[in-house]
Amino acid sequence: MLYRENGQFKTSYQADQQIFPIAQDRFVIGLMLAFAFIAVPLLASDYLFRAILIPFLILSLAAVGVNILVGYCGQISLGSGAFMAVGAYGAYNFFIRIPDMPLIPALVLGGLCATLFGILFGLPSLRVKGLYLAVATLAAQFFADWMFLRVRWFTLDSPSGSVSVSNLQVFGLPIDSAVNRYLFCLVILTVVALLAKNLVRGAIGREWMAIRDMDVAAAVIGIRPMYAKLTAFAVSSFIIGVAGALWGFIYLGSWEPAAFSVDQSFRLLFMVIIGGLGSIMGSFLGAAFIVILPIALNQILPVLAHLVGLEISTAGLAHAELMIFGGLIVWFLIVEPHGLAKLWSIGKQKLRLWPFPH
Repeated sequence: MLYRENGQFKTSYQADQQIFPIAQDRFVIGLMLAFAFIAVPLLASDYLFRAILIPFLILSLAAVGVNILVGYCGQISLGSGAFMAVGAYGAYNFFIRIPDMPLIPALVLGGLCATLFGILFGLPSLRVKGLYLAVATLAAQFFADWMFLRVRWFTLDSPSGSVSVSNLQVFGLPIDSAVNRYLFCLVILTVVALLAKNLVRGAIGREWMAIRDMDVAAAVIGIRPMYAKLTAFAVSSFIIGVAGALWGFIYLGSWEPAAFSVDQSFRLLFMVIIGGLGSIMGSFLGAAFIVILPIALNQILPVLAHLVGLEISTAGLAHAELMIFGGLIVWFLIVEPHGLAKLWSIGKQKLRLWPFPH
């Protein structure tokens, strides 16, 4: 009975339509935000910020964008890495070419570049879907790899496509330390996640879900498939582009096209599948799973091998990580295809009646 809703009455439309209508949800979310903004900067080490927390925040943001396109609109995409690359290189060009360009407008403009790129490669979704659409978006990945490696204008005549940024500031405050970078990414993620949550709850979100469930029936009831699909590509590409700009500016500092390879696209897709399709919360859970699992395996596997009298090499450790990771993905697809978000929902449902069996 820890999650009972009895006695929580709604006396206005605003109260009934708020993002978190249950008091327990509001309390937990507020507690998590307070912990993330106050406790984590005071307790976490520099290694924890740079190796786990900052990548987790940026990949969560990218997973939210992928989930809007794949989970809510049902358009399979394998070009997320390309959208991240366009956002990163677009923000870099605005930041370097325009004197005294602020960081936040550069990130937004990079996201808009990714939006245009996403709409361009989202046009095939008007005619094809499923595996054919996945192949069409995969073409965006290969095109972006070629463009940023061969067209030197995007990289300011760098022969290898490698670029770097420094002296980042927001409102005159430098963000050179790990804590400042973490807080900057956390603020952006919080704002974008709330906006995305509101968006999928509104009219455009219902159109996306109608297209996902059955596009023919959606067209019959008056939903325009072209508008719904292209808006999903636009919003998703913008969020992924901003995440790509943060990945380059905040996490890497110096990057090349290989940082946004097709492996990154598959990585983001796996986050959404494991976390839960059609769930903003699932984006966070999937990103946490993908970021923490390799680090945990690096620490646990050598200890387990030592207990049985074996020595595992670095190459063997890398192969074991891939095998375990692939096995877990298959297990999730078979046992719980709705991902970790579904397990979270089941847990809340059980708490409504606990400790009573019925």
